[in-house]
Amino acid sequence: MSMPNYTGYTTATQTAAQYDAGLRSHMLRVYNFMGLGLVVTGLVAMFVASTPALYQPIFGTPLKWVVMLAPLAFVFFFSFRLEKMSASTAQLTFWLFCATMGLSLASIFLVFTGASIARTFFISATMFGATSLYGYTTKRDLSRFGSFLMMGLIGIVIASLVNIFLGSSVMQFAISILGVLIFTGLTAWDTQNIKEQYAENHDHESLTKLAVFGALSLYLNFVNIFQLLMNLTGQRDE
Repeated sequence: MSMPNYTGYTTATQTAAQYDAGLRSHMLRVYNFMGLGLVVTGLVAMFVASTPALYQPIFGTPLKWVVMLAPLAFVFFFSFRLEKMSASTAQLTFWLFCATMGLSLASIFLVFTGASIARTFFISATMFGATSLYGYTTKRDLSRFGSFLMMGLIGIVIASLVNIFLGSSVMQFAISILGVLIFTGLTAWDTQNIKEQYAENHDHESLTKLAVFGALSLYLNFVNIFQLLMNLTGQRDE
């Protein structure tokens, strides 16, 4: 009587375990990049907001528009140049982007109280963490929601640009509500995309670039959720 052959089963199990371990390591790297990026942004924002010699020439002049739009230029640069970048260039660009975003967000520390900033940051982190965890663990395919979320994002961007000239508080309130919902949905969708893009046969260079770009996607979702919630719940510093 021959013994059953478990070699194929054992090999498949080991391969699956190795894949899962690699995926967890990759996702942890994505979250580490994102978390460190938020630290860089926060430190730059607090430093600029506490230094009148820096914030007065920026936010007291038309230069503020350059500072506010600079992060958008970085995002476009990332989108069109990522494939041609080396991993080290991608990382450097990401850190520069985070620092530039900090410069742009310094105005928050000038307008809102420290307590409301801390409270909103905690709420944003909780929302982000819950939806990102859902995107990572769910078996449901979220790709079908992606097109609707992207259309909603485009609509929010256009409405925000229009409201710069209208200055409508009602419109800003509606934009903030819808924006929080859209970026919360994008967090789950992006997390699932990052998970699905991972593959063991990618070399270290490619995986690093994937981790950086994934971190950028999640970072942008978090920052936008935080900014929109500040518009809704932030307490202004009188």
